[in-house]
Amino acid sequence: MAAKDSKSTIVHFDIATVAEKSGDFRRVLWTGEHSQLVIMTIPPGGEIGEEVHDENDQILSFVSGVGKAVIEGSTKTVKPGDIVVVPAGTKHNFVNDGPNPWVLYTVYGPADHADGAVHRTKEEADELEESGQDEPPTS
Repeated sequence: MAAKDSKSTIVHFDIATVAEKSGDFRRVLWTGEHSQLVIMTIPPGGEIGEEVHDENDQILSFVSGVGKAVIEGSTKTVKPGDIVVVPAGTKHNFVNDGPNPWVLYTVYGPADHADGAVHRTKEEADELEESGQDEPPTS
């Protein structure tokens, strides 16, 4: 849903239901003018992959599963109900070291992915990013 549509309606998600229905690695739920809401499911033994968003702050909220946040070399166990903030320019990774899928949602400011993007696997996400097919909208 584009930002222009959200001004006239309430944008609402039952995040537990959305998480339960989506096994995709990454799914963009909403893209606004200044931020973006994305849900992710990291399989057991999987990870987001070490990265730095030079232009985007990121706030991650964890719904189910457990794993490790690795921020600038420091590691912290993360569980459901936790929130982790990753300021722009910060090296980070999130690794699922638990036995179940690790479900989280994240808010990017500004948007980091193409509006409506669905990446079924990390490999698909990486391929689309590298090929330039997962670019955020421009104003």
